[in-house]
Amino acid sequence: MKIAIVGCGFVADFYMQSLPLYPRLELVAVMDRDKKRAAEFAAFHGLNCLRPALDDILGDPDIGMVLNLTNPDSHYEVSKACLAAGKNVYSEKPLAMRLDHAKDLYELAQSRGLAITSAPCNVLSETAQTLWKALREERAGPVKLVYAEMDDGMVHRMPYRKWLSDSGRPWPWKDEFEVGCTLEHAGYYVTWLTAFFGPAVSVTAFSSCLYPDKRTDAPLDREAPDFSVACIRFANGVVARLTCSIVAKRDQRLQFFGDHGVLSVDDSWNYREKVHLRRFIDIRRRTILLPWARTIPLANAPRAAKPRRNANPMEFCRGPDEVAAAVEQGRRSYLPADWCLHNNEVVLAIHNALENSSTYAITTTFAPIEPVPWAI
Repeated sequence: MKIAIVGCGFVADFYMQSLPLYPRLELVAVMDRDKKRAAEFAAFHGLNCLRPALDDILGDPDIGMVLNLTNPDSHYEVSKACLAAGKNVYSEKPLAMRLDHAKDLYELAQSRGLAITSAPCNVLSETAQTLWKALREERAGPVKLVYAEMDDGMVHRMPYRKWLSDSGRPWPWKDEFEVGCTLEHAGYYVTWLTAFFGPAVSVTAFSSCLYPDKRTDAPLDREAPDFSVACIRFANGVVARLTCSIVAKRDQRLQFFGDHGVLSVDDSWNYREKVHLRRFIDIRRRTILLPWARTIPLANAPRAAKPRRNANPMEFCRGPDEVAAAVEQGRRSYLPADWCLHNNEVVLAIHNALENSSTYAITTTFAPIEPVPWAI
């Protein structure tokens, strides 16, 4: 499928790292509202497909899908324009900054028979799919409780001004701090939990901006959570506690507490992170968790080539490739639109609890999704 990239900032270079692994995707157009940035991106990657404006992409009948890699505040406007022009859309997270906007995109895509999907796609990783299989097989017994940590360290005290992508794009600190850690990071585990356990029915959340002053070179236009904690209740009875922050020390553990043991992963951002299983044993009147863990062999995803050395451990183009395959094969995607909308609502429920603890009843749902064939 011929694709276009809209938005040539920091994250676009990560998509370019994994693009060679997915020959189904043929990049035929790139553009950015900052023409200098677009030109430098195209030159660095040796691309001869620079387009001066979004309309040039929307008017090209050969382009089947647009990767919307713009800043989050532009996601809704750009995605809506692409859908209106008959293009399938793969958007960076979040799908939209407001639930009514996310629903609007979903309904527009449905009415036109188009795909609308949003990152992250790490549920397609070897780690997530292996973990999902272990849960289906009840390797730790039936699971009732999940602890998910998505803490990334005290980012505002890190040398983030020196963080550059391959083509020299600086880390977009203004967008990151103004959008907040929840909308930026919670989806990495929310997507796993909804895939594994089905729709969520309620979210009880608290969010706070603990450091309004992020030591930025210019004032931020709005405050957003740099810490959030939520209890998510799923329709099947499972409860998950999710913590997000850019304050607490880095911790991305995910633990599933079953009747017979604990399944765990240390880092969702690594597509080939190990999956561990530790068993409970009963000794006299106590139940203890064995100190040693068994590593569950990872399922192997097919790929056209090996990832580039020092590339990001997340293969960003795995999601667009799956959407393109689903469109071409006329099947339901493993990253379906109703699921993406549901995830967007769950994350927004946590994000919007800024300084106001509340229980929010989820209004969306989705048809069950299936594990990918290579991991069954």
